[in-house]
Amino acid sequence: MLLVGLTGGLASGKTFVGHAFRDLGCHLIEADELGHQVLLPGAEAYDAAVRAFGHEILDQNGYIDRHKLGERVFGKPEELEMLSSFVHPAVTARQEGMITEIRKADPGAIVVVEAAILVETGSYKKFDRLILVVCTQEQQMERAMKRGKYTREEAQARFSRQLPLDEKLRVANYVIDTSGTKENTIEQVRAVYNSLRSLSA
Repeated sequence: MLLVGLTGGLASGKTFVGHAFRDLGCHLIEADELGHQVLLPGAEAYDAAVRAFGHEILDQNGYIDRHKLGERVFGKPEELEMLSSFVHPAVTARQEGMITEIRKADPGAIVVVEAAILVETGSYKKFDRLILVVCTQEQQMERAMKRGKYTREEAQARFSRQLPLDEKLRVANYVIDTSGTKENTIEQVRAVYNSLRSLSA
């Protein structure tokens, strides 16, 4: 089994690229989706997050509003670290459980784990190969705002806290540039997939 990390900055196109790998037959694990799951009512990180940050982070149905939670911890290293201490171990446990199941069922699999901060946390070292997704910062800004999740100021603040691209490029085995057409991105994905397939054969 080949374990591959997929990372990139905010709104760089990671999810699109991850889904393209899945379409080619890879097993895709989305860390952000697992992060959503562990914060659902009754899940591993829900009670701790509500105790730490209060009921004001909840919506009218008792679910954690991730935007409110993000606003609460953003720019506050101690609170962000506290949230991470609830979420990351739970996400890692789920991720490792999924990888174990895939390894049993499909020993020749290519497993792609999509996560935003693999380089920042040093987690990239756990992977056999690392793929970095890039585009221009202006495109990242446009995409982040188009989703309606961030204002220009919020997006800019997040960009300013990201690890410089050069540092990520130094440790990446493959780079996929999503600044062109979707077709061009898919061509790059296919080329990387063929390379990974040859490694896992």
